[in-house]
Amino acid sequence: MFPIHDDNPTRITPYVRYVLLSACVLIFFWQVSLGDAVQQAVYSFGVIPSVLFATKSLPVELEILPAWLTIFSSMFLHGGWMHLIGNMLYLWVFGNNVEDAMGHKRFILFYLSCGLLAALTQAVLNPHSEIPMIGASGAISGVLGAYVLLHPHARILVVIPIGILIYTPWIAAYWVLGFWFVLQLINSLISASDTGGVAYGAHLGGFVAGMLLIPFFKYRNVPLFSPAKRR
Repeated sequence: MFPIHDDNPTRITPYVRYVLLSACVLIFFWQVSLGDAVQQAVYSFGVIPSVLFATKSLPVELEILPAWLTIFSSMFLHGGWMHLIGNMLYLWVFGNNVEDAMGHKRFILFYLSCGLLAALTQAVLNPHSEIPMIGASGAISGVLGAYVLLHPHARILVVIPIGILIYTPWIAAYWVLGFWFVLQLINSLISASDTGGVAYGAHLGGFVAGMLLIPFFKYRNVPLFSPAKRR
């Protein structure tokens, strides 16, 4: 199941969402242009827990940024087309309403803060890992956590493929995002944390961070737990 649209209009144009989407796409094209050298870029700009906690160090030729700055640079790198498309889809569907709830400047800070806390969660869970973490999913998970508190009853159009059939029902946001969170939790429990792959700890940490931070970032006149719209 994955979302493709919501029925939740905004009052402002989500300029920051557009900038984040564009930046991630453009940087991914830059990654593709590197060819075989892309792996070096991933190690230079991805966040590596063991390097972040100073138990390991990168070769000098790969040390382009201080380790703490890679927490932020890593948010704009992606490991492949599906990684990029999946993240950008969730940012597209849910990012505009969260930006609407707090304004452009606060949304930038909120997004980066969620990405920071997501990366730290994953790093703390596996502090000796030498595998780079990349992707916007930690920050976007924070957006999802904020959205479910702001608009739990908003209707989300989702695609559910079952065999050769495809269903497109409208489902309340709390079911869609609740299912997503439980899926991340289950996957985090059954997957090995030291073999690479998906950083489920970052997803969970980002989601919880978004839920905890949204009361402090949203405008005072924006309520949490907006009721379902009458039709």
